[in-house]
Amino acid sequence: MSATPLTLQPRPAIDPSVDHAIQAIVSGASTDATCTTDLAVGPWDFDTRPGYGPGSSMGDVIPTGAPRQGELPQEYRDASDDELDGRIRAAKETLGDRVVVLGHFYQREEVVRHADYVGDSFQLANAAKERPEAEAIVFCGVHFMAETADLLSRPDQAVILPNLAAGCSMADMADIDQVEECWEQLEDVLGDLETPDAEGLVPVIPVTYMNSSAAIKGFVGRHGGIVCTSSNARTVLEWAFARGRRVLFFPDQHLGRNTAKAMGVPLEQMPMWNPRKPLGGSTAEQLEGSRVILWHGFCSVHRRFTVDQIDKARAEHPGVRVIVHPECPMDVVDAADEAGSTDIIRKAIAAATEPTTFAIGTEINLVQRLAAQHPQHEIFCLDPVVCPCSTMYRIHPGYLAWVLESLVAGEVVNRITVPADVAAPATVALERMLAAKPNGAVK
Repeated sequence: MSATPLTLQPRPAIDPSVDHAIQAIVSGASTDATCTTDLAVGPWDFDTRPGYGPGSSMGDVIPTGAPRQGELPQEYRDASDDELDGRIRAAKETLGDRVVVLGHFYQREEVVRHADYVGDSFQLANAAKERPEAEAIVFCGVHFMAETADLLSRPDQAVILPNLAAGCSMADMADIDQVEECWEQLEDVLGDLETPDAEGLVPVIPVTYMNSSAAIKGFVGRHGGIVCTSSNARTVLEWAFARGRRVLFFPDQHLGRNTAKAMGVPLEQMPMWNPRKPLGGSTAEQLEGSRVILWHGFCSVHRRFTVDQIDKARAEHPGVRVIVHPECPMDVVDAADEAGSTDIIRKAIAAATEPTTFAIGTEINLVQRLAAQHPQHEIFCLDPVVCPCSTMYRIHPGYLAWVLESLVAGEVVNRITVPADVAAPATVALERMLAAKPNGAVK
C-alpha cells in the first residue's frame, strides 16, 4: 500500500501593518492585547497634550519645553488611508529628485512603504548623503535622528521631521545641564579631566550613544569623546579605553553595561550615575575604581522584554532562536541566544537557510515587517502585548502627506536645524566614530 503524499498548506500571508493589528484588537476582531487602545486613534489627538503619546513611553516624564507639533490641517486628519497613500505618491512624483524620504526600521508600515531608504538612524543619515541633489530630506524617525541628518547633510539641504512631537524619551534622559553638572562633579573627584597621566590617558572619555541630542554630541566632541551606535559600541569603547582610564557612557545604561560586560569589565567597576543624586549616587571611591560610569537612562521599548518571556518562548517553541537588541536589560541579553542591533537582527534572519522559529526582542513594527518579509520562518515578538515606540508612532501618513505637499507648494515646514556652535563639535564626535576601527580587547 503506497503512502499518501503529505501536502503542506502554505502559511497565510502576514500583514506587516501594526496599525491594522491594533485596530483589530480595539474592534474585538483579534484577541491579542495592546498596552493602550489610544494607539488606535490619530496621533494628532495628542499633539496638544504634554507627553510622549501612547505606546511604550507613555509613562515617561517628558521635559518641560520639549518640542510640540502644531495643529495638522483638518484635510489630512480627515483623509482616508488610501487617499493619503495616493497624495504622498503624487507629491513624491512631482518633487522627484528634489526630495528624499528616509524611514527608520521602527516606523509604521504605512510610512515605510514611501521611504527611499529604510535603516537605522546612522544608516539613514548616511543614506541622505547619497542624494546630494535633494533639496529636502524628510526624516521619518525621531528628533535626534533628524538632528544627525542635519549635521551630516549640506547646509543648503533642509531636514524635515514630519511631526515635531516625535522625540525620544531615552535621549531626553540625559540633558545638557545634567551632563555638564556630572562633568563638574567628576572633576572634583578625579581632578583635571583634560590632562593625561604619565601613560597618556585622561581620567574620563565621554561616550554618547547615537540616541542623544545634538547638544550632548557637541559636549562629547568638546571633551575629547566620541559617538557610538549599537553596532559599533565595542569598537568605540576600545577607542575610548585607549585614551582614557574610564568611560562616562550615556544615555543608555543597558547598551553600555552589556557591551562593557562582554569586553570583560566587571560589574562592580560599572557604577550608575543618577543625575538626581550627589556623585550620581556613588561614592568617590567607587568612581575612582570605575571603568565605565553608566548614565541612568534606558529605552522604554526594550525595557519591556523579560527573561520570563524568553522562558515562555522556549517552552512553547522548542528550538526557538532568541535574538534581542543590546538596549535590553542585562539579564535578558544573557538569557538570549544572540544580541545585536536592528541591522544585525535583520541580517541574522535573512541568513537563515532553513525554516526557523525566531523570537525577537525589539520594536514591534520591525518584527512584524520581518515576519511578513520572511514567511518561510516563524517570527514573533517576545513581548505578547502590542506596544510600539510612542514617538516613532507619532509619524503618521497624514504628517508625511502634509510636509511633502507643502514642499510642492514651495514651503518648508518642520525644518530641523542644529546651531553652528553645537554642530561643529558634534560633527567632530561623529567623525571620530567613523574613523574608529576595532583594535583588540579592553586593557
